[in-house]
Amino acid sequence: MFSTVRTRFAPSPTGFPHVGSIRTALFAWLFARHNNGKFIVRIEDTDVARTVEGAVEAILDGLQWLGIDRDEGPGVGGDYGPYFQSQRLELYHRAAARLIAQDNAYPCYCSSERLEEMRNDQTKRKVPPGYDRRCRTLTGEQRKAKEVEGLKSVVRFKMPTTGQTRFQDIIRGSVVFENSLIDDFVLLKSDGYPTYHLANIVDDHEMEITHVIRAEEWLSSTPRHCLLYAAMGYTPPQFAHLPLILGPDRSKLSKRHGAVSVIEYRDLGYLPEAMLNYLTLLGWALDDKTELFTCEELIKNFSLERVSKTAAIFNIDKLNWMNGIYIRQLTADDFARRAMPFLENDLPVDVPRPLSMEYVRQVLPLVQERAKMLSEVTPLTRYFFVDKLEYDTALLISKGMTAESTIPALMVSKECLAKMETFDATALEAMLRSLAEELLLKTGQLFGSLRTAVSGETATPPLFQMMAVLGRERSLQRIEAAIDKLKRPT
Repeated sequence: MFSTVRTRFAPSPTGFPHVGSIRTALFAWLFARHNNGKFIVRIEDTDVARTVEGAVEAILDGLQWLGIDRDEGPGVGGDYGPYFQSQRLELYHRAAARLIAQDNAYPCYCSSERLEEMRNDQTKRKVPPGYDRRCRTLTGEQRKAKEVEGLKSVVRFKMPTTGQTRFQDIIRGSVVFENSLIDDFVLLKSDGYPTYHLANIVDDHEMEITHVIRAEEWLSSTPRHCLLYAAMGYTPPQFAHLPLILGPDRSKLSKRHGAVSVIEYRDLGYLPEAMLNYLTLLGWALDDKTELFTCEELIKNFSLERVSKTAAIFNIDKLNWMNGIYIRQLTADDFARRAMPFLENDLPVDVPRPLSMEYVRQVLPLVQERAKMLSEVTPLTRYFFVDKLEYDTALLISKGMTAESTIPALMVSKECLAKMETFDATALEAMLRSLAEELLLKTGQLFGSLRTAVSGETATPPLFQMMAVLGRERSLQRIEAAIDKLKRPT
């Protein structure tokens, strides 16, 4: 039917990109890529009052972080620009004038006060809210008189008052709306800016969009759009309305469910490939068992027919689980490269910068199994970088031991460690296990005291590997400091 598939993502810069909007962009992008088509980004910036500074940059940054590249749009150009609706106002004005001339639309001069009174009256009478069409039957002379008065007007579409509007949705099948339930909606506001209804129809036609993939919330607007396409003589695109995303309690997705802007996920240390994988599973599935996909596999297998009609559930625990899997699959070098910015930013200011990449490459494999986010790397490895450890002295004393028995155990350990020819994990384990037997201590007792002494923590990577990375000098200094703590309890 279409020579080239063309999809679009058309966000409004009234806030930072959230999970729902980025999921929409992702599905439109996957569909375009699967069909060797084009993916366009268009900024719908006509709601001037609600525009948030920096939102456009955040939207584009979020797409770039996830690898959702655009064929046309801001920053890359294209043959169908400009790609900001605020720069396309003339197109909408021409369309509105044409609809008025065809008697498909009309100027409405009702004041905001009158509209408010009308809505209040409808509420009292318990009738469906909607414009009462007062200005629909104004004669040309009456309109002229109102314009002479200097009254501002909007342009409203003249909805049919009878019959049905039917359209086919790729995901939901045949959808039917009663025309009588839809009021004469606004096309052009009094400030000269279009509403979504007019602007997206004009732009989707002008940009030759073949498939409109958007959130379920726009399903009820689609009959308006179908009638607009018909009035303008445009061929409508195919529609696909994606399911809602809900929290685990099946309420509207919010921050309390862990849903934040995509930029915040990036800054928390989620991997883009994990986020891309997880977002795709919010409403789409290949089968009932496969959950992990590369980007190439998603593009190869994606189809709108596999998108669910029912709401998707956003589960932050599952996202964390998936991100942990992706982190564990990274090579040591890649893990170090990705974690380095978090270490540079989050470690205490007294830790010398720049950090040594060679040292970081030795440290990070020890915590790669435990980290679920890159932001967790710093607290998990802090003791590898700071000079002075802060911890409760009582943590040095293992179960069944006292300060008096711990001090000599640490002193002997320090002497033996200082004499070792090779200070690697294998040699350290052999020596310390033998030493525990000589001291008539359980290995857990000796190892527990040493673990706290060299790290300030009770839960760490394997003791011998940790000490090998810290090195002999640092390990000995920390054991000496622990002995001093036990000798001078505060």
